[in-house]
Amino acid sequence: MLQSISGSSNAVEKVIHGEELSFNDGLELLNNENVFVLGAAANLVKKKLTGNVITFVASYYLNYTNVCAASCPLCAFYRKGDEPDSYTLTIEQILSRARIAINDMKATELHIVGGFHPKLGLDYYEKMIREIKKEFPSITVKALTPAEIHFISHITKNSVKEVLSRLKAAGLDALPGGGAEIFSKEIRDTIVRGKCSGDEWLKTAEIAHEMGIRSNCTMLFGHVEEPKHIIDHLIKVRQLQRKTEGFITFIPLKFSLDNTELEQKGLIDKESSSLYDLKVIALSRLMLATVMKNISVYWVALGKKLAQVALSYGGNDLVGTAFSEEIFKAAGKSTGTSIQELESLIKDAKYVPLQRDTFFNIL
Repeated sequence: MLQSISGSSNAVEKVIHGEELSFNDGLELLNNENVFVLGAAANLVKKKLTGNVITFVASYYLNYTNVCAASCPLCAFYRKGDEPDSYTLTIEQILSRARIAINDMKATELHIVGGFHPKLGLDYYEKMIREIKKEFPSITVKALTPAEIHFISHITKNSVKEVLSRLKAAGLDALPGGGAEIFSKEIRDTIVRGKCSGDEWLKTAEIAHEMGIRSNCTMLFGHVEEPKHIIDHLIKVRQLQRKTEGFITFIPLKFSLDNTELEQKGLIDKESSSLYDLKVIALSRLMLATVMKNISVYWVALGKKLAQVALSYGGNDLVGTAFSEEIFKAAGKSTGTSIQELESLIKDAKYVPLQRDTFFNIL
């Protein structure tokens, strides 16, 4: 098997010998028609790094508001404050959901993200985290993406460091990886409106890492990007990870088309093919292999069957249970599962399922 893979290309040869891939190597691999070679190389690297284990976390998604000052063409979730289906949860409503998540669903992590609400002060976020931690001291609060942190900093006229410092004091444990989308300005300007730049996202994540707050990192693919934008994104992630070692896992997110402005304006008429999805996941593994152990497969965006296949294309983690996820649901994706179902999906794909915490410690 090793011979047949390594005979394929210089880039694959480099991967097998543990060398770091260049921009041109990444392009060569993503443009390669043979998805099986890419998958085999990614699987080989994955097994070296994480063996035959596939992990997941019992996670409850708490979307505190859908009111958003941004209006990104890629998003089906956001609402303006005067729309009939806009909402913002009170602290008591958030606590009520946290109780269901922790007591009934046995979640070990609260994944808290929302829109860029123009009227919520820093005290709302501090109180939210503090009250959750007061009632559930052992729960991991993974809250507010670097994009949200940047927005809160802007709207409250505090530095990013001050915002993070106050949230950390309230009990913030980690940041989710959303809002990264694609870092390249030419693509970001098409799919994002009213959100931080790619450089601002990376700088916010860097400040968090320097303060001991680790984070996930995502990449949204399957919209209007070209291969070069994927590679650029992966290299920027790699550079920051080498500097801070603050990213916990990398999550390639497949773009969901339904109910988005990109669909309505006819900029995109169909979602990316399964073959492209697998190539992006495999390439993520190969480009980041020298700096990061974990590549997470987000089954909510891919669908459960393709997510199973992606576990043999470099993915070593199924993200989590995603109880009560609202953002992909708004774009027409089914978001329900259980710990038992994730274990079955992993076993059916001939891997060993293990439940983890947010920081990839096995429970």
